[in-house]
Amino acid sequence: MSDAAPQASGSVPLIRLRNIVKVYGEGGLAFKALKGFDLDIEQGDFVAIMGPSGSGKSTAMNTLGCLDRPTSGEYLFKGVHVEDLDRDERARLRRRYFGFVFQGFHLLPRTTAQENVELPLLYRGETNAARREAAAKALEAVGLKGWEHHTPAELSGGQQQRVAIARAIVSNPVVLLADEPTGNLDTQRSEEIMELLWKLNSEQGITVLMVTHEPEMAAYARRIVRFKDGLLDSDTRNEPFMLRRAARSAPVQPQEGH
Repeated sequence: MSDAAPQASGSVPLIRLRNIVKVYGEGGLAFKALKGFDLDIEQGDFVAIMGPSGSGKSTAMNTLGCLDRPTSGEYLFKGVHVEDLDRDERARLRRRYFGFVFQGFHLLPRTTAQENVELPLLYRGETNAARREAAAKALEAVGLKGWEHHTPAELSGGQQQRVAIARAIVSNPVVLLADEPTGNLDTQRSEEIMELLWKLNSEQGITVLMVTHEPEMAAYARRIVRFKDGLLDSDTRNEPFMLRRAARSAPVQPQEGH
């Protein structure tokens, strides 16, 4: 697969999964983590992926992020069959179109926030000046302007996760995949991170796919997908918490004649 953008045609969704199966091991030791499911994701959606431990949600997330290849089934990204790509081609696809945020922040401990955020651009071969400018903008976007030269040890947990999000968005991804992004944070920091993800989705149009076991975090999503026993158990639209909060705080308009 070249670095040229895949071309979508007509109303093809951004991501389309059909009869996705994932089997680990062989013979009598084989374990079917995913037993065949279909899923469409439109550009600009915000999807929370939920389910109990062992339900298949993490395997589904790894498949969506092109980190793992399905045993069988079709995965189309912008109309391109991802299941037919080799390891290097999938890596180029991830590098160009995907950003990743994990429960553990995965920051390099002895490098600054700025340098951590620059890493994806370093792998892409960007110039020093381009990396610095893009990293500064990404840190500002997540509310960390002025913290560029602090190391992770000098940042709170919430700030470290913001650096991780800045690193994920510095290359302008189409899709942001977040795996339990608030799992290591307290309630206040968790809410701040979820509001940031909502802002990236609603203002920048980044498609957000988030694994979470917390209903309070899933409430920020536009859609909630639940897995159970390796199958897609439910797929429902959701009125996001941020929209509900905005509606509650909107001033009441006086009625005519009063």
